[in-house]
Amino acid sequence: MNTVKLPAGKLSVKIIALDLDDTLLTSELKITPRTVTALQKAAGKGIFIVLCSGRAENAILPYVRQLNIAGFQAGRYLIAINGSEVFDLHTRLPVMTKKLGADVLRFVYEEAHRRGLPAQVYDASTIYASEDNKWTRVDAQLCGLRLEIVKDFPAFMEGGHPKMVVPADPSDVEKFTPFLQERLKGRAEVFISKPFFLEIMPPDCGKGEAVLWLADRLGIPQSQTMAFGDSMNDESMIRKTAYGVAMCNGLEYIRNAAEFVTRRNNNEDGIADFLEDFVL
Repeated sequence: MNTVKLPAGKLSVKIIALDLDDTLLTSELKITPRTVTALQKAAGKGIFIVLCSGRAENAILPYVRQLNIAGFQAGRYLIAINGSEVFDLHTRLPVMTKKLGADVLRFVYEEAHRRGLPAQVYDASTIYASEDNKWTRVDAQLCGLRLEIVKDFPAFMEGGHPKMVVPADPSDVEKFTPFLQERLKGRAEVFISKPFFLEIMPPDCGKGEAVLWLADRLGIPQSQTMAFGDSMNDESMIRKTAYGVAMCNGLEYIRNAAEFVTRRNNNEDGIADFLEDFVL
C-alpha cells in the first residue's frame, strides 16, 4: 500500500514545477478539468506554473495550451529535455541551454551501435535517430514529434545536443546503464526515465537544477519552490525544491525521497487534490 505524506498546514509557494507523464497527465495523456482549474487558480495568485518534462518544447506545447495560462507572467516558462533547456513562451526563445559535447555523444552512439541499439537526439520539433526500430517509434508516438533517420549520425553529433536517448528493450537498457554511468562519470548524467529509455544528459543538469535556476532568475527563494513527479528523471527536482511532492502512483524510491506524497494518483486529480488543500 502506498504511503501518503501530507503537510501539516498551508504551504507558501511561488513556483510549482510539474512533470507530465504519470504526474500531470492521466494514462490517456490528458489533463483533467479539475486539475486545469486548480493550476489556473494558482497562476491567478501569481504562482509560476512550469511544465517540466523530458520532452522537447513542441511536444510540451499541447499541454501548455490545455492549461491556457501561457499569456500570463505566471505561465510564461517551461522546462524541456529534462532540464537542459528553459524556454520563454512569450518570446519563443530559450533562456538557458546546456549541451552534451560531441565526444560524449559519439562515445554513447558507438557503444550503443556495438550492442545493436539505436541512439537519438532532439530539437524542439524532431527526433533524429541513428536507425529505425520499435522503441524509436514508441518515443515519436509518445512525444508527437517528427522522426528523422540520419544517415551519417556521427557527423550529426558535431555541434552538440541537449540530450541523447538510447531507446531499447528494458533488459538491454538495464544492462547498458551501469556501463555508461561508470565510463561517463563526471562527464554526463546517465539514468533510466522509462524502462525502455536510457537518457544521457549534460553534467550537473536535471529538472531540479533547472527549476532552481529559473526560480533564482525570477527572484524566488528555494524555500518557496515546489515540484510534482513520479519517476527517476524527477528525482533532482523532488530533492532540490523545498516541497518535493511524489505522486502516490510513483516509484517507491521517489515516494521515499519526497517530502510529501499525494493522496490520489494521476488519474484521480492527485495534483488538484493536493493544491486545493495545501496551497490554494
